[in-house]
Amino acid sequence: MEAAEALVDWPSEGITRVPFQVFSDQEVYDREQQRIFRGPVWQFLCIEQDIPEPGDVVTSWMGETPVIVARDHDGQVNAMVNRCAHKGALVALKSKDKVKNLTCVYHAWSYRLDGRLRSIAFQNGVNGKGGMPEDFDVEAHRLQPVRVQVFCGLVFGTLSDETPPLDEFLGPRMGAFIQRNFGRPLKVLGRHSQIIHNNWKLYAENVRDSYHATLLHTFYTTFKVNRLDMDGGIILSDRKWHHISYSKRATFNLDKEYLTAEVHSAKYGAKHGESALEGPELLDAWEEFDDGITHSIQTVFPNVVFQFTLNSLAIRFFVPQGVDKTELKWIFLGYERDTPEQSKMRIMQSNLTGAAGLVALEDGCINEFVQRGTVGSGRRAAFIEMGGRVAESNESSRATEASVRGFWHGYRDIMGF
Repeated sequence: MEAAEALVDWPSEGITRVPFQVFSDQEVYDREQQRIFRGPVWQFLCIEQDIPEPGDVVTSWMGETPVIVARDHDGQVNAMVNRCAHKGALVALKSKDKVKNLTCVYHAWSYRLDGRLRSIAFQNGVNGKGGMPEDFDVEAHRLQPVRVQVFCGLVFGTLSDETPPLDEFLGPRMGAFIQRNFGRPLKVLGRHSQIIHNNWKLYAENVRDSYHATLLHTFYTTFKVNRLDMDGGIILSDRKWHHISYSKRATFNLDKEYLTAEVHSAKYGAKHGESALEGPELLDAWEEFDDGITHSIQTVFPNVVFQFTLNSLAIRFFVPQGVDKTELKWIFLGYERDTPEQSKMRIMQSNLTGAAGLVALEDGCINEFVQRGTVGSGRRAAFIEMGGRVAESNESSRATEASVRGFWHGYRDIMGF
């Protein structure tokens, strides 16, 4: 692997400047696969509801590395690289399956649900001829194991022995907020998947960028779902790379910027208070927690997002598929204790934000605009100084790019840039 300093000449201003090169450079992308996705970080793989019973299997990804997650016959959750120990073929071919064992279709090498090799076809040859050498040891060949930890029904994996325990990786405030949203028995309400034509890091920036949310997502602003003049704040983890952005719909203090700014008349198209919905029930909500938070976006480095908007609870999991292509997977959730009416409301609100809704549509477009605009940009860099030049928590304002700077702080550290 080429030295980091030879790959990227990072501007001296540090995390307030991001060289556009990192969004389209193949060597940078290859280094990310090694240092991040196969490195010492925990990555979201699936939810326990995907594998409720022994024999249940799902496939997932850690960067470009295919992964199997399985519940074995003892009820234990296991993960392993989806690559046969014989010739490297995929072993699990379905996104979800129920099996007794995992068997490669190429040469019928068969594995237990913890990845250990149980048998191979014709190990002793045919009619006393051929077969494996006498010293062939079944125990010496298995699917590459992935370390697994489960927290609040969320299954995380890592390929590195150096990754600290999950609670240490998350930190206390991040762990507590996950517990807030996912600490009750969950049920799956729906799923979406979409391809966005941009580098994965542009989406990682986007979900940390509270600055754009009040400008690009005009529906949120017009109908007071999430605005910068609501009470709220930004919380960064100790290593800066995870974050929480939150707002409180009930404590709303109208800022004149929304009334007088040129962007208001140019983009919103209607004077403040004139817009109305034909189906206002879309924005009906009940108070679910006693902290007043009605909108939150939480990220865990490198590529998972936990969303709570009104009463819509969702996981967004984004998988790099090349320097300019990313698959964005959505899991929409409710709680087992929900009434049918509450489940219906969650689904309705989820359709606002998901792949068929306004928010995902707008983010997908704008990230592609940045991807296209930055290709071939030479030594030019993004300017990221809204709210200052540091990556620090701020629980009095979300008019800041502190969380974006925090992502780059963690990224540069793990990448060696």
